[in-house]
Amino acid sequence: MVKSVIYTLTAIVLCLVLFICVELYVDKQFEDFSAAVDTLYKKVEDETANREDGYAVKEMWLDKKSKLHVFVPHNDISYVDYWLNETCGLIYIGDYEGALCKLEVLKEIADALPGSYAVRLENIF
Repeated sequence: MVKSVIYTLTAIVLCLVLFICVELYVDKQFEDFSAAVDTLYKKVEDETANREDGYAVKEMWLDKKSKLHVFVPHNDISYVDYWLNETCGLIYIGDYEGALCKLEVLKEIADALPGSYAVRLENIF
């Protein structure tokens, strides 16, 4: 009986440690991506962004999303892909106002997504 309780508590502690490590990892990945989006936002706001700037953020996202597929559902990742592709297309044609609108949404997504997978009471129940 005592062994069962110890094994159960050990499993619970290991799961919590795993969940916290995953949360920290996902937060870090989105923090880096959000910083890149902020930089791109400033360049688009100044109308100095070019397609290479957009594609640099896109390349960064491609690297991050290959690792995030394990922790974040594919629909959420494709949502980021969609808005990032829209932004890059608008930057490419020089529509900076439209790109700013898309970047606003992308910034909000990058800020909100990690919290959706955090170990919180509202995410558990």
